[in-house]
Amino acid sequence: MEVQRPFRVVTPTLDGDVLAAMAVADDAFTISQLTRLIDASDEGLRKVVRRLTAQGIVTATNHGRLTTYSFNRRHLAAEPLLALASLRRSLLSGIEEALRNWPVAPVYGAVFGSAGRGEMSERSDIDVFLVRPTGVDEEVWDSQVDAFSGQVRAWTGNDARVVAYDEDDVGAGDPFLANVLADGSTVWGSPRWLRERLVKA
Repeated sequence: MEVQRPFRVVTPTLDGDVLAAMAVADDAFTISQLTRLIDASDEGLRKVVRRLTAQGIVTATNHGRLTTYSFNRRHLAAEPLLALASLRRSLLSGIEEALRNWPVAPVYGAVFGSAGRGEMSERSDIDVFLVRPTGVDEEVWDSQVDAFSGQVRAWTGNDARVVAYDEDDVGAGDPFLANVLADGSTVWGSPRWLRERLVKA
């Protein structure tokens, strides 16, 4: 799946992109505002919002010559659509919960790469950076990482790529770690811990 385009799981059409943009916002949108959010023509977006308005999931409000469109949160389909729109948050929460249940918890964890930046394709890996605590039993660690990778694959259809550093190897001057800190989404521990380790001489 593509976490930044969650409705692609069920539809490849422009309708999904419009619903994703509207569902996460409390505001109403003009066609021009939607055009700035979604790479599509005015005419294409007009056709989509008319179709969604006819289904009742989008509400159209006239303001003289201007019409705005908003997500109808009272619609019977609103709850499952909101759940779809929140797939990225659900993924991060699921990873956090999985790490919480590990026999040996990591010191720090973050989703990075295309998933962290919101630039996934359907074939992208889910990249997860983990810091392995000092003195951990490697067999236990490897077993839980393997099980975790299977969980992520089942949740998303994407392969999980776990990059693990030993706690003692996390230090200043590593450009990869700097990128994780800049673009990653923390799912375990505190980014402050990683930030402080990166600035130490």
